[in-house]
Amino acid sequence: MIKRGKPAKNGQVKLIFTLPADQVRGEVSLVGDFNDWNPYAHPMRRGDDGTYQVTVTVPAHRGISFRYLAEGGVWFDDPDADRHDQHGGHLDPIDPNARRIEVAGAPVLKNRDEQPLAAGAR
Repeated sequence: MIKRGKPAKNGQVKLIFTLPADQVRGEVSLVGDFNDWNPYAHPMRRGDDGTYQVTVTVPAHRGISFRYLAEGGVWFDDPDADRHDQHGGHLDPIDPNARRIEVAGAPVLKNRDEQPLAAGAR
């Protein structure tokens, strides 16, 4: 699961990445272009509920590419990423003018005219 915070006045946004306990064995890190793919920069911590979590702060106007690296050199992607390709998962930039930010994978809501709303806006 990926939770996106509201963009701060400084143009940064917090992203919270959470993995269920049954998806992780041993240590796991979040790696991506935001940390130069360094597996030591953002290790995930196990919480009391058994889930693994890490928070990163990135520029809201820029999308990111990322993957998880588990113990034993096992790479895997997050199904909640906005999109996937051969480089892993991607999160698209966050619209700083949006009134509300939705979690990736949330249902698309429509306005009264039955037109899809702009991504992330309410």
